[in-house]
Amino acid sequence: MKDQVRIQQEDFSQDEEIMALKASSMRMGGIATFLGCARDFSEGRSVSRISFDAYGSMALSEMKRIRLDAMERYDLIDARIVHRIATVSAGDNIVFIAAGAEHRAAAFDACRYMIDELKKRVPIWKKEITPEGDAWVSPHP
Repeated sequence: MKDQVRIQQEDFSQDEEIMALKASSMRMGGIATFLGCARDFSEGRSVSRISFDAYGSMALSEMKRIRLDAMERYDLIDARIVHRIATVSAGDNIVFIAAGAEHRAAAFDACRYMIDELKKRVPIWKKEITPEGDAWVSPHP
């Protein structure tokens, strides 16, 4: 079984992630998910690809902390966070977050908390590749 928190180059399966989450407990009454995908447009410019880079060990450690924070804060049964570090094209998957709780409200709130905290706290950077040239997107930790 894959780790609940991962950074990886290859794509991921939302279905497999949800099945793994559900397998952790039959008490789960609600699962909320977030899927981040690459856009082909940003800041008024066409974007052909997006390249992601990370401070690997620090990023993974902070993602694990975010998961544990959400588990405690929202009384989750389980949660998963997967982020790709690769060069992706428009429409490709980037990040997946899932929160499982006894009730839907906690699952929704925790899912939003995890993606918001990931964007604020995790040292993952993205570079947009455009016809006009490459540009790092900021700010980020």
